[in-house]
Amino acid sequence: MRSDLFAQELQEVEGPGNFVKQNSKMMKIELSQGTVKALQGSMVAYQGNVNFEHQGAGGVGKWLKQKVTGEGLPIMRMTGTGEIFLAKNGMDVHVIELENDSISCNGANILAYSDTLQDDIQLVRGAGMMSGGLFNTTLTGTGQVAIVTDGTPILLNAGEAPTFVDPDAAVCWSAGLQINLKADIGMKALFGRTSGEEFQLAFNGQGFVIVQPSENMRFGGAQDAGQQVQQQSPLGGLGNLLR
Repeated sequence: MRSDLFAQELQEVEGPGNFVKQNSKMMKIELSQGTVKALQGSMVAYQGNVNFEHQGAGGVGKWLKQKVTGEGLPIMRMTGTGEIFLAKNGMDVHVIELENDSISCNGANILAYSDTLQDDIQLVRGAGMMSGGLFNTTLTGTGQVAIVTDGTPILLNAGEAPTFVDPDAAVCWSAGLQINLKADIGMKALFGRTSGEEFQLAFNGQGFVIVQPSENMRFGGAQDAGQQVQQQSPLGGLGNLLR
């Protein structure tokens, strides 16, 4: 039998590591012991004896955060022995190695992560008040993280110059960066004549920001800037509970 489907570049890629990119759109988790957490529905194939279980929020506090903020993912726990292939809507896959580090990720861009990492939903300090509540998933510790981007991303060094990013295009960043929300709402915004760029995240300090070339509309996507703030402000007094 002959076909370009049997070409070497389409065959399974072996290690090193537990998270192994197969191509730009798919990754493999080599599971031999322990647990790996992944986005529910992201498994496209597996070989071996693998169990898939729904991952709860992890206590009342985390459940409340997920329900109130809308951040966080439906997560499954994968245990057993085998190889699991993951993908999400044909998006580009990237693997990050954390070595006693901490990163802040848009939950919509997380594909999988090691069970050794601690996860939490946190208010993005400096951007929470004016935006009505901007929340990300923080991953801390030593392990691997697989993220997806809608297109090929770029990595910006926030320490080189003042860095501003559309909240919908920001994928993840160094957790130690200082963040503020830059808002430019004038009379034009009140009358519906806006550029669509009324809000940007301002990053300061030493660290990186990963930016994808599309907007996933997490921040509301409303044309009217005043509407945008209202739609993103459901928390009221609950905001203080999530700090």
